[in-house]
Amino acid sequence: MNDLVLTETDGGVTTVTLNRPESLNALSSALRAAIVSTFLRLRDDEATRVIILTGSGRAFTAGLDLKELGQKGFDSSPDSVTSEDLASAVRGVGKPIIGAINGFAITGGFELALMCDILIASTSAKFADTHVRMGVVPGWGLSQRLSRLIGVSRAKELSFTGNYLDAETAERWGLVNRVLAPEDLLPHCRQLALAMLEGDAATLAEVHRLIDFGAQHTLAEGLIEESRASVGHKTGLDAGTLEQRRQSVTTRGRDQNRG
Repeated sequence: MNDLVLTETDGGVTTVTLNRPESLNALSSALRAAIVSTFLRLRDDEATRVIILTGSGRAFTAGLDLKELGQKGFDSSPDSVTSEDLASAVRGVGKPIIGAINGFAITGGFELALMCDILIASTSAKFADTHVRMGVVPGWGLSQRLSRLIGVSRAKELSFTGNYLDAETAERWGLVNRVLAPEDLLPHCRQLALAMLEGDAATLAEVHRLIDFGAQHTLAEGLIEESRASVGHKTGLDAGTLEQRRQSVTTRGRDQNRG
């Protein structure tokens, strides 16, 4: 595997680490290509059921490599990795992605973070959208996804000003689920991933798909799709299996609420 992207798989969980720390994991054309190839591989990797995406060093990713852009501009050659390629590979992996935001997530890096299903931040995390200041219109979904997470007014404030957002405010605004000390970030994300693995794999995949479907359609359309999926998913589910799962869920609930 290209050393621009490191992967480590353990017990169904694959940690993907962007690895250009000297450049704040800036998204060079080579790194973008490595991300695409990594997620296409993980899509079909049976050993990977949940993905944790993070960065090495002080950044998640500082966005597109501005030095490279200043020298080459936007690569429009037929073989270049487009924004659609990257978004399609990451969003199309079909497995839960936990974004472990360890530092700067700026512009294109912010967009990559928003492609994740769940965001957990360290106290060092900072977010910013500098598209307007750079004179570049977002192409990886930020203008659509950010407002759905934090509301239109707050999204406009960030995008119009280019101001930085600290981790604690990001949590308060609903952008990230929680903020942790840097040393606790990856262990916590792994615990979340392992909790996901305790459920039924096929049901996890279908609920994942349904939530994403609902985010892209009306409530009425989402309810119809959920009903259709629910009826089909119940086929072949026997009473014995349901009873075993009920006992497991009950025991887990008691353990979590003990004390």
